Amino acid sequence: MRVVVTIQHPGHVHFFKHAISELEARGHEVHVFARENEVAVELLEEYGIDHEVLAGESDSLLSLAAVQATYETRLLARARRIQPDVIAAIGGVAAAHVATVVGARSVVFYDTEHATLIKTLAYPFADELYTPECYRESIGSKQARYPGYHELAYLHPDRFDPDPSVLEEAGIDPEETLAVVRFSGWDSSHDMGQGGFDDPEAVVERLEDAGARVLLTSEVDLPDSLEPYRLTTEPHRMHDLLAYADVFVGEGATTAAEAALLGTPAVYVNTLTMGYTDDLEERGLLFGFDGPDRHERGLERALSILEDEQDARWIWNRERLLLSMVDVTDVVVEALAGSSDGGAITTGSEDRKQVLETDDTGIAADHPTESERDDEPLEARP
Repeated sequence: MRVVVTIQHPGHVHFFKHAISELEARGHEVHVFARENEVAVELLEEYGIDHEVLAGESDSLLSLAAVQATYETRLLARARRIQPDVIAAIGGVAAAHVATVVGARSVVFYDTEHATLIKTLAYPFADELYTPECYRESIGSKQARYPGYHELAYLHPDRFDPDPSVLEEAGIDPEETLAVVRFSGWDSSHDMGQGGFDDPEAVVERLEDAGARVLLTSEVDLPDSLEPYRLTTEPHRMHDLLAYADVFVGEGATTAAEAALLGTPAVYVNTLTMGYTDDLEERGLLFGFDGPDRHERGLERALSILEDEQDARWIWNRERLLLSMVDVTDVVVEALAGSSDGGAITTGSEDRKQVLETDDTGIAADHPTESERDDEPLEARP
């Protein structure tokens, strides 16, 4: 079988990397085509994934349209030569269009409800649409829901084991309290008019005053005063660092979800929410703040987490979550290769179930969402 995988964002590399390896190990022919975006190509090279870059980066909506047109035209030319059986993507505008022209099956994965351009330009042309169960919208007969999140394609414990050497490489004492901060850019089509923190410098100052070592990553230019805090960790080691942080504080939903799934409490400050951020909040691993006072309330929550010594709470909540989730790479491989080519997908693991059954801490009580906590004093919140 000939498979085309399209990559337009660093997160897409992580999402597909294990599936690409498994498909190739089964003897399938996999072709990967990419567009320059942040560190996407760097990650492809780091993971040894053979690929071809079809278009460059964009810095505005106008340039994005031009880059997308170039990418889609070149992808069509390659697909005509390859004659793939299936074309896969996250979002999948180019993938769905090109697959329709060359007669391939298009498989699109997505988890972001407010991305209206994707829903308008990709969904009508896609053959199969895979979304997490927590995705808020019903797409119709072509939609398949699975128990998981995109991030569990690469952060499921069967796929990822954090490496503590990242701390030494970053010059961090394992005994230090570590806060990882991320500031987002707001130039994506679905981010226009949205916002997060009011003042990045205040975020770092408050966390430092609470005794945390602050390391930050940013999609936008930082004030000179914050440059010394910028992460120098290699992009492919970011998940190792998140796993050993005491708290994540940021505006990026993907990184917040990654931290939460690694057992690191995540404070997500953004006017946009998604089904998966809401779901993680209900499970006690993420705290979302989207109102006009989001900056201050988000910082208050982050500081309360740093003062909280109940580390077992996050471990318990993560383990309980994993019992009901699948290794999402299995979903991807089965979707592309067909169920006859792969094993059955099951949730959880017997080892994790046994751990939870014998744990008597009782820490993971039902966790209210932030809206349900509005009237509670901060010190009384779980």
